[in-house]
Amino acid sequence: MAASPGTAGVGGAGAMPGSGPSSFGFDSGLEIKTRSVEQTLLPLVSQITTLINHKDNTKKSDKTLQAIQRVGQAVNLAVGRFVKVGEAIANENWDLKEEITIACIEAKQAGETIAALTDVSTPRHPESGGQITIFTDKTGVIKAARLLLSSVTKVLLLADRVVIKQIITSRNKVLATMERLEKVNSFQEFVQIFSQFGNEMVEFAHLTGDRQNDLKDEKKKAKMAAARAVLEKCTMMLLTASKTCLRHPNCESAHKNKEGVFDRMKVALDKVIEIVTDCKPNGETDVAAISIFTGIKEFKMNIEALRENLYFQSKENLSATLEAILERTEDFTDSAYTSHEHRERILDLSAHARAELQQLASVWMHAQSKRTKSIAEELELSILKISHGLNELKKELHSTATQLAADLLKYHADHVVLKALKLTGVEGNLEGLAEYACKFSEQKEQLVETCRLLRHVSGTEPLEITCVHAEETFQVTGQQIISAAETLTLHPTSKIAKENLDVFCEAWESQISDMSTLLREINDVFEGKRGEKYGYLSLPKPLKNNGNLKSLKPEKSDSEEKAKIAKLGLKLGLLTSDANCEIEKWENQENEIVRYGRNMSKMAYSVYLFTRGEGPLKTSQDLIHQLEVFAEEGLKVASSAQAFSKQLKDDDKLMLLLEINKLIPLCHQLQTITKTPVQNQGLLKVDKCITKTRSMMAILVQLLSLCFKLLKKMENNRWVSVTNKDSVDGKT
Repeated sequence: MAASPGTAGVGGAGAMPGSGPSSFGFDSGLEIKTRSVEQTLLPLVSQITTLINHKDNTKKSDKTLQAIQRVGQAVNLAVGRFVKVGEAIANENWDLKEEITIACIEAKQAGETIAALTDVSTPRHPESGGQITIFTDKTGVIKAARLLLSSVTKVLLLADRVVIKQIITSRNKVLATMERLEKVNSFQEFVQIFSQFGNEMVEFAHLTGDRQNDLKDEKKKAKMAAARAVLEKCTMMLLTASKTCLRHPNCESAHKNKEGVFDRMKVALDKVIEIVTDCKPNGETDVAAISIFTGIKEFKMNIEALRENLYFQSKENLSATLEAILERTEDFTDSAYTSHEHRERILDLSAHARAELQQLASVWMHAQSKRTKSIAEELELSILKISHGLNELKKELHSTATQLAADLLKYHADHVVLKALKLTGVEGNLEGLAEYACKFSEQKEQLVETCRLLRHVSGTEPLEITCVHAEETFQVTGQQIISAAETLTLHPTSKIAKENLDVFCEAWESQISDMSTLLREINDVFEGKRGEKYGYLSLPKPLKNNGNLKSLKPEKSDSEEKAKIAKLGLKLGLLTSDANCEIEKWENQENEIVRYGRNMSKMAYSVYLFTRGEGPLKTSQDLIHQLEVFAEEGLKVASSAQAFSKQLKDDDKLMLLLEINKLIPLCHQLQTITKTPVQNQGLLKVDKCITKTRSMMAILVQLLSLCFKLLKKMENNRWVSVTNKDSVDGKT
């Protein structure tokens, strides 16, 4: 799964152990297996639905019959794998064993029914001989498909409960060990407990990493990334802060520094549990203030709704909504860091928005009592004017916040104050500490306020969450750096106090770097480089009369293109299933051909989901980037297969090289298509890319099958050769 948009600024969350599949023996591996089988199963059920919906009076060609049989067999195999994973989960969770077992039995029965009904083994006359098939019992297939989806959903929901329970149990273990670490008095005892704590944190990281990858809600995903980033960085801080306390037990600033780390980790652990259980402690609700950009977006939707319904809102409600938005702009106008020009411009645009709303309200009231064409046009003009005014306000707020952030990042790039704090600590200079601690506090307040302003103009909920995380990190870490510097100043020869200050300073520098990434992402969203979606499987939306839209192609052509892409997607989904089946035959799953082939299959599956308007790929640009990587993986498969061919005899080698030489040109062609710019032909480019991807997957399936057969043949020949040699040696 692709990383969440908007989480790049959360301080290296992606680097936390466990952000990918677990290599440890934890039960989170069951969740990964369940997910992979689910990904194989659901597209196949979707293809069965397509087959069910075929017209009864159409000619049933050999190709159609073979496709039906192939899908039925693939579903049954996928169900078998799914049931095995379900049974493994049941055996390790006795409290849910009965429910999971019943659901697995239902899934197995449904899979076998589908396989039997799609077994049209007599292609010319499938209805003859009294055989019950998909053609004679379409209702049976529909019932079996429904039962399959129902039972699979039950297993997945029960497995989800298991994963949540594992995360809660793991969190409780971490908290219990943290309590022991807080009370420890001897260095030797601390080392033993911290070793246990480290192992528990790794387990927690893997469980929460898998969970983060599975979250569909981008807002929750960003919150999880932020919480995991805190835990990752605080683990090292906890080590050095605790060691400093043990070395200097009577130092107040050392204890303050340590307590700050423990408190932040506990908050982050609670935040993770809130996300996975979807509930806050004591029934609290999230009361975070709405950002200005979000408020403007909702306000514009409300006034635009007046075109369809003049009684949709009251004048008072719209006026109150606008005032609430303009009240939040005081965060900009009251800030000491906002320039005079920006402040004046924001105030002018705010006054202009109020005046435009008054004008809109007047025309609106008039339109309610008298509906004429001229009044309707006047209302439309008023709506456009206030929308334009609010867009100008958005531009000014964005310019103010991003310019301030860019200037701050440039000014603090060399970390002069941070270096001075370190130096005063090593010198034991208390007067210098007071001076630079004051300067550093000012710098911290600037960054905190800038993050607050950036949140207002971030444009998406995940980026808003990242801004809040950055604000909290600067606030807390800034205070901890000052307490760590104070400890070092009081004990200038202490190596552990110096190491502790270094760790906190590195965390600060890392957050400055993350803020730079965050700023770039906010600018990308504002400039429209992200967020544009293609709804390939949705019906074409009717266009309103607009003179600027004459250059668009007829809707019929666009609709046909979308239908073609959807059809290509279904074929691609089936090919990914075939590739997965070939991959599972290999005993050595770490073989390079298998690894790169698996990567290609995963990416092709994401493309299949994209054609359905689902999955991690949200825009056509996401798809293009994914397929650039897909083409590179294809070349890696070809390279690995070429290396393998060197071990083969001439005939086998030639056979394999022929298949490799089919794949390489397709990879280069796909790379060319992805890099070729097109004007107003986005759908056509997507169509070409998916067509080429399907061709590559078809070759990959053949290549995987051939490599597996040749490998087995080579191993058998070696075994025969060794056996014959042993026999000859025995006779000698």
